[in-house]
Amino acid sequence: MKNFRLDIQYDGGRYKGWQRLGDDDNTIQGKIENVLSEMVGRKIEIIGSSRTDAGVHAFDQVANFKMSESFSEAEVKSYLTKYLPQDISITKVTIVHDRFHARYNANDKTYLYKIWNEEHPHPFMRKYSIHVENKLAINQMRKAAAYFIGEHDFTAYSNAKSKKKSMIRTIHAINIDESEGFIFIRVKGDGFLYNMVRKMVGTLIEVGLNQKEAEQIPTIISSKERNQTGGMADARGLHLEKIEF
Repeated sequence: MKNFRLDIQYDGGRYKGWQRLGDDDNTIQGKIENVLSEMVGRKIEIIGSSRTDAGVHAFDQVANFKMSESFSEAEVKSYLTKYLPQDISITKVTIVHDRFHARYNANDKTYLYKIWNEEHPHPFMRKYSIHVENKLAINQMRKAAAYFIGEHDFTAYSNAKSKKKSMIRTIHAINIDESEGFIFIRVKGDGFLYNMVRKMVGTLIEVGLNQKEAEQIPTIISSKERNQTGGMADARGLHLEKIEF
């Protein structure tokens, strides 16, 4: 039995997220599994490192699957490249140790959020960033971001429905940079809840527009009330940038 690791990039704009949804194959996982199943003639299931939301993109998603068939790394990559849609790319296929698990072995994840912060829209980046035409107060956003760092119960910043799942996560770093009209927000943590990064970015944008005070964030976190966080940033600006094992 071989354990294959897939390194994956995708434009998530037309998909319902990473995770397979029943018989609906309009997901990244569903598309890849369908092609692999056709290749081997039986059902193949893959495990992804991060369950990205509908419309979210990825520069560095990682998945793994096991099969006993005698396909090589090159053959698997070639078949996936030939039959997957062009907005999903398998950048690397590697046979790894039997115990490698894309989800459980992932230590840290970094998400990148892109904001186009000029008065005019950006026609070539409209699918991969959001447009905020009013100038954002970057220093205030950085001040606000510091309150998210560390281990917290992020119930207020999640739309997760499960009440049994732990809402405690650790944020290691949030970096906010400017370059040629763009604002890049990078959030690195040990894991993220459903919609968590988008809700955090939504709060940071509101701080940048002077609609919220940075000092409100600890109170919002401790309240565990989801209606306190304000708006949620659009999915198209979010990119899974890096998975660390």
